[in-house]
Amino acid sequence: MMNPILVLIGRPNVGKSTLFNRMTKSRDALVADFPGLTRDRHYGIGKLGRKPFLVVDTGGLDPETKVGILSKMAEQTATAIAESDAIIFLTSAREGVTAHDRRIADQLRRLGRPVYLVVNKAEGMSSDMAEAEFHELGLGLPRAISSAHGQGVAELVDEVLTPFANLEEEDAKDHKINVPKVAIVGRPNVGKSTLINALIGEERVIAFDQPGTTRDSIHIEFQFDRRSYILIDTAGVRRKGKVFEAIEKFSVVKTLQSIEEANVVVLVLDAKEDVSEQDAHLAGYVLERGRALVVVVNKWDSPDEYQKELVKRSIARKLRFLSYSRFHYVSAQKREGIGSLMNSVDQAYQAAMASLATPRLTRALLAAVIKQQPPRDGKGRPKLRFAHQGGRNPPIIIIHGSALNAIPASYRRYLESMFRETFSLEGTPLRVEFRSGPNPFAGKRE
Repeated sequence: MMNPILVLIGRPNVGKSTLFNRMTKSRDALVADFPGLTRDRHYGIGKLGRKPFLVVDTGGLDPETKVGILSKMAEQTATAIAESDAIIFLTSAREGVTAHDRRIADQLRRLGRPVYLVVNKAEGMSSDMAEAEFHELGLGLPRAISSAHGQGVAELVDEVLTPFANLEEEDAKDHKINVPKVAIVGRPNVGKSTLINALIGEERVIAFDQPGTTRDSIHIEFQFDRRSYILIDTAGVRRKGKVFEAIEKFSVVKTLQSIEEANVVVLVLDAKEDVSEQDAHLAGYVLERGRALVVVVNKWDSPDEYQKELVKRSIARKLRFLSYSRFHYVSAQKREGIGSLMNSVDQAYQAAMASLATPRLTRALLAAVIKQQPPRDGKGRPKLRFAHQGGRNPPIIIIHGSALNAIPASYRRYLESMFRETFSLEGTPLRVEFRSGPNPFAGKRE
């Protein structure tokens, strides 16, 4: 059986993301004292209780909202409810029962799914006092907790999971170890969510014509051409001077964390705009962190031929340090160019995770030295003897020899190019490190 899915529902700012983090023993959902922070569904693996489960954090639910992004948030919440096995309805002991709570309760009573009424923020209060007025919602016995302090959370999880206790438990080990994690990054409003929706074929993330719609990093499992992936949709990164709200500062951190977590990063650019300084900085960060990279120029159906040529020149000038990456010119809205994009993601992932045998690396090294020796340093010349792999994601090649500290950066780049060509390592950065052995004749008289 599949692990049960528990969905957190409630009006904005009642502590759903804090409870999510408590249940998953993580900080995967953004938490700040701003209403409406969570907008998309956010999935996590529950780590409380005896049985594995999935917990879904949702945006604040307002049944009366009909237009705008709040309406989109309500649609996402409704989708999460449809996927749920049990619903945890959060309210606030500090504020008591509100008209908003009553409207949500009326909606939940009609769903025919198990609903657990939870009174959050009950720290410092007796359970009877915190729960008293919430009986009127007609959703059974209220349960007082404090998600911020952990009070009553483990007991709540045990209660919610009790009906699933007799279901066959799945292997708790991480079965996604060989599934590529692909982070979609870029400035706000370049079409990241539209690209993900085009890939997965459903409205999993909100695509709304307003910069900054996505604020969290959302993990999405999907298959493309019978291959499995985990997509990470991230908040758009703006220039530091334009990040005014605390929420957007959180989002930048989440984006950078997503790059750290990913195997492959897809950098999305806007064909209707010039390559910005922020695009270059973000690409540089991906390179610095050693992540495989595929660049997508989205909205390619919009510019005319002259504008397209200007965009390509701008890319060649400002992103020339990404020569190891493949570039794709697509229209996410029209789903044009998507298939070849995923082929490049596969190739970049395989290159980043490649296993390089020591004999082959050493033969490639010696062939490179025969073709072009390192320059002399004074009277002698550096000796490169053998190479082995020191890591993956990105591939690290460690070269042993003597006097290697004298090798210039230009020769390092030459070796990187030779290794990349020999082992078909397209799409990933490659790091070459030198380790000189001790000179056995040091300190001895001639």
